Amino acid sequence: MDTGIRARLSLMMFLQYFVWGAWFVPFATYLTHHGLGDSVGTIYSAQGWAAIAAPLFVGAIADRYFSAEKVLGILHLFSGGLLFLLSAVGADAGVMFFATLGALLAYMPTIALANSVALSRLQDTEKQFPAIRVFGTIGWIVAGLIVGKLLPGDAERTAMPLYLAGGVSLAYGLYAFTLPNTAPGAERGPVSLGALLGLDAIRNSDRSFWTLIVCSSLMMIPFSFYNVYANPFLDQIGMKDPAAIQTIGQVSEVGFLLLLPLFFRWVGIKGVLFVGMAAWAVRYVIFAYGFTAEGPIEPLIYLGLALHGVGFDFVFVAATIWVGIRFSAEARSRAQSFLALMTWGVGYLIGSNVANLVQVGTAEGGTDWRSFWLLPAGFAAVTAVVFLVIFRDRGVKAAAVA
Repeated sequence: MDTGIRARLSLMMFLQYFVWGAWFVPFATYLTHHGLGDSVGTIYSAQGWAAIAAPLFVGAIADRYFSAEKVLGILHLFSGGLLFLLSAVGADAGVMFFATLGALLAYMPTIALANSVALSRLQDTEKQFPAIRVFGTIGWIVAGLIVGKLLPGDAERTAMPLYLAGGVSLAYGLYAFTLPNTAPGAERGPVSLGALLGLDAIRNSDRSFWTLIVCSSLMMIPFSFYNVYANPFLDQIGMKDPAAIQTIGQVSEVGFLLLLPLFFRWVGIKGVLFVGMAAWAVRYVIFAYGFTAEGPIEPLIYLGLALHGVGFDFVFVAATIWVGIRFSAEARSRAQSFLALMTWGVGYLIGSNVANLVQVGTAEGGTDWRSFWLLPAGFAAVTAVVFLVIFRDRGVKAAAVA
């Protein structure tokens, strides 16, 4: 692949995830300090709704009628503008929810569109795409370091991350129009709602597939506790620069992603998934006992953050890989769409609302963070054991979904 194209696509991925990481990580702390602490999880559930809507937009419209890079640019211009508007929303939880939903409805489809732009220019997807996609993780890390270390004062409690993400999103929107042309890839004509969401996969009768779907979706509940509340937790127990130190999780994610093939060979897909699920239980126990009345026990907090790579890669990335290997080419995209719908859509939607209920229920006189983390720790442990008992992987590819 041409070096210039590689550099442009790498910059695209960097900006794509920089925007998300710059505002979504510290947003819970911002909400907490602006009178919306009891509605943080509910507001974050907007991501679940947006994740459900994204494949509908991409599959029914963007992938059929318009060049991907142009839609990418337009959506980021909208998203950038909406991020600036978020900072003007007051302490009305309903208005904030719908404003956040608007920003995420503009952003979430761009993940698939950015992937489409990159994949259209690759000759060897398996070798070349990871080298480009990793710049997305780097973008997320850099965003966290800028918010935590370079922005003045307690930036996470202010609208500065929203301004940063909004400005970069607007610039990225303009840059997207210069990317290589990516013509619509799908045929025009009638399209099935079920096909767009991967609901055809419901007809699959493979027990292992359904065990994976159910357990991955359930693991989104403990994941949501971290994704929504880790930043305010770190802020409230006295850790300095929470957004910056949370990038430990993304660095860990890169490292364990590189180790994933080795673990597949050592313990198999079932072992990898079980270790990943168990890691969520372990890290939440660490968070629960990682602080005292005097302040945080920093080595424990750092260890808990570093376990993010195991928990994320060994569950959600491994599940995606298993579906890609297990299903035939004809059924693969529908099975992947259904997995994404059930995890990032339905699972995250339920998880963020459950996390909100737990936070509010333990918040009398200030959040009881010990109880808050022990509940998802127990849930993750039970899910891991159920998965270990029920899941069977015989190494046989599933039949194509009719």
